[in-house]
Amino acid sequence: MKIACVTTCKGRKHHLSETLPQNLADNRDAAFVILDYNDQDDLGGYIRNEYATEIASGRLSYYRNYDEPKFRMAHAKNQAHRCAILEGADLLVTLDADNFTGPGFTSHLRHRFSADPALSFACPDFQALPPRGHRFNANNPLRLGRGFAGRLAIRSNDFLKIGGYHECFETWRGEDIDLIARLDRLKLKKGAIDPVFLNAIAHSTAVRFREYPEAEKYENDEIYTATENAHDTVVNAGRLGCGAVYRNFDLSTPVTLTPIPTRVFGIGMQKTGTTSLHEAFQTLGLDSGHWKSADWAKAIWWEMNKWGRSRTLEQDNALSDNPIPLLYEKLDKAYPGSKFILTVRDEDEWVRSMENFWTYEGNPRRWVWDIDGFSHKMHGIIYGQVEFDEKVFRERYRKHNAEVENYFRGRPDFLRLKVEEANMAELCRFLGRPVMDVKYPHSHKLRG
Repeated sequence: MKIACVTTCKGRKHHLSETLPQNLADNRDAAFVILDYNDQDDLGGYIRNEYATEIASGRLSYYRNYDEPKFRMAHAKNQAHRCAILEGADLLVTLDADNFTGPGFTSHLRHRFSADPALSFACPDFQALPPRGHRFNANNPLRLGRGFAGRLAIRSNDFLKIGGYHECFETWRGEDIDLIARLDRLKLKKGAIDPVFLNAIAHSTAVRFREYPEAEKYENDEIYTATENAHDTVVNAGRLGCGAVYRNFDLSTPVTLTPIPTRVFGIGMQKTGTTSLHEAFQTLGLDSGHWKSADWAKAIWWEMNKWGRSRTLEQDNALSDNPIPLLYEKLDKAYPGSKFILTVRDEDEWVRSMENFWTYEGNPRRWVWDIDGFSHKMHGIIYGQVEFDEKVFRERYRKHNAEVENYFRGRPDFLRLKVEEANMAELCRFLGRPVMDVKYPHSHKLRG
């Protein structure tokens, strides 16, 4: 597990010059990513002069944004986290410029997240701590300094699933509270960061609101309550942290951060290589959902048709197989910024595969359809019947593919993927990812 401590900085060089050397010394098993968000205090000169060894070794990566005239809180954080993902980070740790981690912080996180694969994120336990850490009694020797509330450790895939920090928060206004609330709404597993690691340089609100004094009005409990009681989960429609940055003082080649798909949906019918697509998604490091169970499929179907969105499907980055192909229009509206892949195969081969799939001999789990009910419900919706009929199935296969291609005609977020010719290079380019030199999986090739 590669852990990256991620810091975005503008006008906080005086803080970073105190915290960064100590945090590097206290966490030798982690990488550090600094995003200079068009700082005007020669932050780049400081990093170049003091950390050439760390940059050369790869322990520290320095990115610079030259384009933003003003600090945009959520955009800056998203851009910094995306830079850390480019560095290969599996676990992202939000570390404000005024934050000290304490010795062994990232080793502690590595142990916890490795021991519990279901753990999605960790943050301060605000319920167990006195409200608003910076309001502690100054005479209390155990009080925490202000500024720890933004501390977050989150798996990279889960950060992308929810769209990162909501970029409606352009100033300081509880963007961290909003992100944690959205993770909670998805019921992703949460851990608490031990208070021993929650230390920060004491400072007044003057530093926080120097660039946007109008935001000071948002520092109140009503704003926090409204943020926590909202209903959204996935935000930004894939446009998180977009823009050009420059890595490690190389001004010749900008790193252009383009939109990331909110979700990737495989909308080809069953037995068109959906299992292969699912495995290809996993090869790319995506959390992929593919008929996990009848209850899982039923939840997606019910939620999408009742609410126009599904928190069940939002727990994965990519999804395929039933009921996803039947929902493509609703998914397109619910999750703007997504990409869609129509898997197709030779029609005669598909028919033979489907005929075999409908037999108890060819499908070891065929008996489950007779007791769970939902599988046959899907078949009834798709084909108008639950028994195999070659003519009916051929007509439905043609109709589905024609309707999908007509709906997405001319759109760059759509790919028609013929499974017999599929390759990872094509898939990687479509998803905007570096091309992987691996073979595209072809599951069930002999069995159809």
